[in-house]
Amino acid sequence: MIEMIPGAVTLDTLERIWRHGTPARLADSARAGVEAAAAMVAEAAAGEVPVYGINTGFGKLASTKIAPEDTATLQRNLILSHSCGVGEPLAEDKTRLMMVLKLLSLGRGASGVRWAVIEQIQEMLARGVTPVVPSQGSVGASGDLAPLAHMTAAMIGEGEATIDGVRLPGAEALRRAGLEPIVLGPKEGLGLINGTQFSTACALTGLFEALEMARASMAIASLTTDAIMGSTAPLVADIHSLRGHAGQMEVAATMRDIMAGSEIRESHREGDTRVQDPYCIRCQPQVVGAALDVLRMAARTLEIEANAVTDNPLVLVEAGQIVSGGNFHAEYVGFAADQIALAVAEIGAIAQRRVALMVDPTLSHDLPPFLTPNPGLNSGFMIAEVTTAALMSENKHLANPCVTDSTPTSANQEDHVSMAAHGALRLAKMNANLSVILGVEMLCAAQGVEARAPLKTSSRLQNLLDMLRGEIPSLGEDRYLAPEIETASAMVRAGRVAQAAGVEVST
Repeated sequence: MIEMIPGAVTLDTLERIWRHGTPARLADSARAGVEAAAAMVAEAAAGEVPVYGINTGFGKLASTKIAPEDTATLQRNLILSHSCGVGEPLAEDKTRLMMVLKLLSLGRGASGVRWAVIEQIQEMLARGVTPVVPSQGSVGASGDLAPLAHMTAAMIGEGEATIDGVRLPGAEALRRAGLEPIVLGPKEGLGLINGTQFSTACALTGLFEALEMARASMAIASLTTDAIMGSTAPLVADIHSLRGHAGQMEVAATMRDIMAGSEIRESHREGDTRVQDPYCIRCQPQVVGAALDVLRMAARTLEIEANAVTDNPLVLVEAGQIVSGGNFHAEYVGFAADQIALAVAEIGAIAQRRVALMVDPTLSHDLPPFLTPNPGLNSGFMIAEVTTAALMSENKHLANPCVTDSTPTSANQEDHVSMAAHGALRLAKMNANLSVILGVEMLCAAQGVEARAPLKTSSRLQNLLDMLRGEIPSLGEDRYLAPEIETASAMVRAGRVAQAAGVEVST
């Protein structure tokens, strides 16, 4: 069980929760602050002074005063009316991460919800009750309203949820888990659906996957460099220290270490008629290093956002004020998602060029055409390379910025929106595409290195080859390749490639 202190949770912790389903709950030390804010909200709800979202309507209806006896109905109606999401449900692991992020936000003691609301989320997580949250419907403006409303609907016994892999009405899912629907008090519905937790959860998982792709690309690019008998001179440390970018220096150092001891490399240090390799070999540190630095910038933003209070209005206990602001606007998440998308697209773009290099006998330094021992009768990796080109192109389109695509909503009250949900959602597709590009590159590079026998690659790259060949044999005669491409892609996604080559790159 991970005990989380709101405002101080790291990305490593959040990744563990997401990847491994590690149970998590708030530290009891957060309770006093939460209850103090809830007391202020209860007092405001009973008063005559209109306070937005507590005893008023919402958005354009903020000037409508709500009677104290109607505040519970107000919150329930808010959830039901805002449950307008459509599309495929969000993956359960992402939904659970979203719930954890909502705990962290509410636990800061500025949202005005009762501790009972936090306990409901914690018990749903602990007992495996996962709301069914449609993936479309948020513009990332007044928070991720529709997705978070669907999360909250399950908490109050509405909507749908899954338990033990079965999709059920929300009330039935709670009953099976031994839980009761919660009745929302003043501001609690608003506190639950205002916020960036849907967008942030999707952006975080996109970040975690992209970092795994970057790690794998360092190992696979090293294997490709050996396959085409490329030079390691562009990896010399002084080149990269003269430029000074941390990511570039780290990628070069990692590749130097991975390739150390390669007989293939030593065999052509002298007498090689090629003066320089193509950019896709020579500039891997500059390209993937830049992507790594961009991913780390996005990581810093998302770690702050994961610990932030992003609903509205906010309860400032020490100042004795309930203040309306705009922390729900997901611009930071939108920018971070766009950065991640650019990095993913570029890692794939340079990897695809290495695939193209290896299948082309005019560029691959005497490797057989399309990496098949009997070209003509066999096509080898010809169309696997075409597949990588298709996915690279798709990722280029998907990498276009989302955060600049604002559109007014809610009768022009919410007249500038972040589109962070769009930006974050597309990262899963982009990372899936990239894992295929890298998987195909790994298959081609392995075939190329084996063509250099009896010369051997480095010990770390041999570990990678052994892992790969344990499941996918070398390509002789043409065979049905689609399942093998999926297997190689899965190896990339699962971190097996980086692990086999001993690549360790931190967030």
